[in-house]
Amino acid sequence: MLPRVRIAHLPTRIETLERLSAKLGGPVILCKRDDQTGLGLGGNKTRKLEYILADAQSHGARTLITTGSIQSNHCRQTAALAARYGYACILVLSGEEPGEVDGNLLLDELFGARIVWTTREKRDEVLEQTYQKAWEDGLRPLKIPLGASNVVGCMGYLNAFEEFLEQEFHADWMIVPSSSGGTQAGLVLGAMKHHWAGKILGISIDHSVQDLQATVAGLVNQAADRIGESVSAKPGEILVNADYLGGGYAVMGEPEIEAIRLFAREEGLLLDPVYTGRAAAAMIDLIRKGFFKRDETVLFWHTGGTPAIFAEPYQKQLQSKG
Repeated sequence: MLPRVRIAHLPTRIETLERLSAKLGGPVILCKRDDQTGLGLGGNKTRKLEYILADAQSHGARTLITTGSIQSNHCRQTAALAARYGYACILVLSGEEPGEVDGNLLLDELFGARIVWTTREKRDEVLEQTYQKAWEDGLRPLKIPLGASNVVGCMGYLNAFEEFLEQEFHADWMIVPSSSGGTQAGLVLGAMKHHWAGKILGISIDHSVQDLQATVAGLVNQAADRIGESVSAKPGEILVNADYLGGGYAVMGEPEIEAIRLFAREEGLLLDPVYTGRAAAAMIDLIRKGFFKRDETVLFWHTGGTPAIFAEPYQKQLQSKG
């Protein structure tokens, strides 16, 4: 394994969602609570950032630069990491600068991050420009990719898979939100390394099946090579469902609203409108369609993101009318 700085509150709990399982009348549903990793209100990126921080320290970095959407959970956790360890932080966010800050953006500012605004189309270009300018200004930056989804970041979810094995819960399926691919790639690498008999299904948040399969397989193979594991993945072997893209990235529709309310009202669990809300909506629909056998156990990987439900327009959409 690569160098790591221990930050997260681990191991995260696995809970049985008894009321939700009974409500849906399908398989037993477990929930891996990576929303409780601790850093900056938690989430899956904290596991990746343990390895990213060690990499930053080894390169003598003093500024962390990364990118994401206006309500990025990754950016919020990176800003919290920077504050905790005394780094400067620059976030390249796609979206229109709002008149009032809320949700994750409010936390970004509380953690002291400097925000650079751009469009989603120009995000990569502006990230590179911002990184080069920081070098010229002597800020010793480390550029962290979208979602911390690189070989280093993948180690966080290889470790997470091994943590799951140590907790000795049985699961036939893992359901995980998948976008930049690093979380799913780490889990897949762990499953291959340990010859796990279950299946890992990534619910695409914003990409086609083919694009996400290629991304995840590429990360699996690069990470395996980095740590000397003799495993490899072909894109077609990566399980991805892209049937629930809805109105597009960060557009919450009725399926996500229903999923968020079901988790809240049946289990007292809060999901987010972009990632876990969409993945949970997919899982719920697949259960209703009989995709999973009733005697199977499905583990839902809760990757966090709850602060986004307090952002416009999500909070108005989630207000109950009944």
